[in-house]
Amino acid sequence: MEAILQNSTDFVLLGLITHLKSPGLVFAVIFSIFVVAVTANVAMIMLIHIDSHLHTPMYFLLSQLSIMDTIYICITVPKMLQDLLSKEKTISFVGCALQIFLYLTLIGGEFFLLGLMAYDRYVAVCNPLRYPVLMSRRVCVLMVLGSWAGGSLDGLMLTPVTMSFPYCGSRDINHFFCEIPAVLKLSCTDTSLYETLMYACCVLMLLIPIAIISVSYTRILITVHRMSSAEGRRKAFATCSSHIMVVSIFYGAAFYTNVLPHSYHTPEKDKVVSAFYTILTPMLNPVIYSLRNRDVAAALRKVLGRHTSFHRIQVRAVTGKS
Repeated sequence: MEAILQNSTDFVLLGLITHLKSPGLVFAVIFSIFVVAVTANVAMIMLIHIDSHLHTPMYFLLSQLSIMDTIYICITVPKMLQDLLSKEKTISFVGCALQIFLYLTLIGGEFFLLGLMAYDRYVAVCNPLRYPVLMSRRVCVLMVLGSWAGGSLDGLMLTPVTMSFPYCGSRDINHFFCEIPAVLKLSCTDTSLYETLMYACCVLMLLIPIAIISVSYTRILITVHRMSSAEGRRKAFATCSSHIMVVSIFYGAAFYTNVLPHSYHTPEKDKVVSAFYTILTPMLNPVIYSLRNRDVAAALRKVLGRHTSFHRIQVRAVTGKS
């Protein structure tokens, strides 16, 4: 209790770039990325909800990924943008704890969801006849709930312990959000044992979905190799390529953050990698899926076509009245 009371003061976020000469330019770039990311993810969610052709397990899981990405980028970027325009870059103790919990929940949820999306592709390619049974609506809902529960468990385990350490020295966090390693550097006690346990927890969190992804795509490659039809191979690769790109980007950054030893880390590198998967990845995911997916592109053209036709009818109606 004494440690909590001692900690119940504001922290200061030093930002992505500590000594920034042109905050307006950085603000414009990050704000543009933020708007594109939120717009693209919301558009993806709406398209999947509106178009009946996208009411399949794959697109249901994809819509959940877009929901996670939308919340994920909203956890850090608005505060980051506010700090770029403000002299006061403080964040309260409770605000920092909430940011850590939500960040861990969302990143953990995405770990599991991407693994389950690989399983979905495995069933679609390797067991197409059993796909409606193995990937029923109930199974998909359980997958999504399991992903959220797994991420929440990570947040519930690590957040209270992180915030219970006494922070009796500097309150300056050398980061643009409350990421655990950056916060722990301010503690005036030895946190090495906790960091080791946290490292083991994060590696386990990565290994489970990576194992699912590896097994799923190994089976997919074997099945595709045995296909006699070139068209069947093309469709299988087209179905999986977007997911492979998203997995490579997301897990590549996660591998650096959670698996590489401390000797490979510097505050500057950590901030750049964190910016990549907290700011850029939520923007890239819907772009990759929309540009490389014919069904999503067709659904978007259909919606835009309806909007254009409706606008023309309105214009004609107004012109006819006049």
